[in-house]
Amino acid sequence: MQLNASDAGPVRVISVQADRIDAAVALEFKDGMRDASIGAQDRILLDLGQVSFIDSSGLGAIVAAMKQLEDAQKLELAALNPLVETVFRLTRMDTIFRIHATLDDALSQNAA
Repeated sequence: MQLNASDAGPVRVISVQADRIDAAVALEFKDGMRDASIGAQDRILLDLGQVSFIDSSGLGAIVAAMKQLEDAQKLELAALNPLVETVFRLTRMDTIFRIHATLDDALSQNAA
């Protein structure tokens, strides 16, 4: 599982370079998120634009990644495809995470 991290001003953007986040890669994803978020400022944006499938293990890995952040850091999500967005909505995780329609939308908005 490849994650690319870059800073866009005060925002750390972490892009998932895979089409799935599932049980096979959940632990690797969580470890990669921990490494990619080190040294980030308060706002971390997870770009899920390339992810077309997520299962309960993948959802759990994203929640675990959020919980391992430092106190001031916030994890936001961007560019969810319809299937992935449905998973977040059905599990009510859309009430836990701030979700942006596109990466550009997320970068143009201030943190809540």
